[in-house]
Amino acid sequence: MEKISIDITKLRENANKSLEESGWDAVLSPYINGLNFDYLVNKLVEEVNAGKRFTPKFKDIFNGFKYCPYDKLKVVIVGQDPYPQLGVADGIAFSCSNKGKAEKSLQYILKKTIGDYTDTGRVMYTPEECDLRRWSSQGVLLLNTALTVEVNKIGSHYHLWKSFIEYLFEGLNRCCPNTIFILMGKKSQDWSTHLGNSKILKCSHPASAAYSGGRWDSNDVFEKTNEELIKQGKDCITW
Repeated sequence: MEKISIDITKLRENANKSLEESGWDAVLSPYINGLNFDYLVNKLVEEVNAGKRFTPKFKDIFNGFKYCPYDKLKVVIVGQDPYPQLGVADGIAFSCSNKGKAEKSLQYILKKTIGDYTDTGRVMYTPEECDLRRWSSQGVLLLNTALTVEVNKIGSHYHLWKSFIEYLFEGLNRCCPNTIFILMGKKSQDWSTHLGNSKILKCSHPASAAYSGGRWDSNDVFEKTNEELIKQGKDCITW
């Protein structure tokens, strides 16, 4: 197999351009322009050259930031990994815009936010409902604790993104202290000590219910988020 090479300078330029368009360069440019980003990209290239594949694509990794304007940020939803199946993850946690069909985790989330349609005979969610850019545009950053994952290997890139997530949370503590964090699952909840005095809501990860076939206990995080936004004098999220 022919080994690939990546122009890190070009990749950095593209990442910075995407972040500048949404205003996230104010928080993330120092990281993107630093040695930790070089290390991260080189490790991803090493994995590809070793015959491994990761998802989402390079160009989609920062989509969560691209589609969530920094000056509108209200809520950060934190999951674990991107969907591990090739071609499903679109760079926005839980979103399924590439597939146009809800994965199990998203199905549980949509049942809580827009309803379960089984009573009316409806069994499918529309592609528009599966595309969570509609949340991003309202100021919801949909984030995983790892922005990439080796195909079909859950948790494989958590260590690669640890310094990035740490840098991001430190920046949000400093610049956006009123942000509401929804931490879904243990991996995300392990970061709660890095979130300062931010409002934190916790629930299990919807994948846990998907694996067991049981009911997902959301702890009413979506309703509680809007209640907190009202207290802050901000518009509610149309989930």
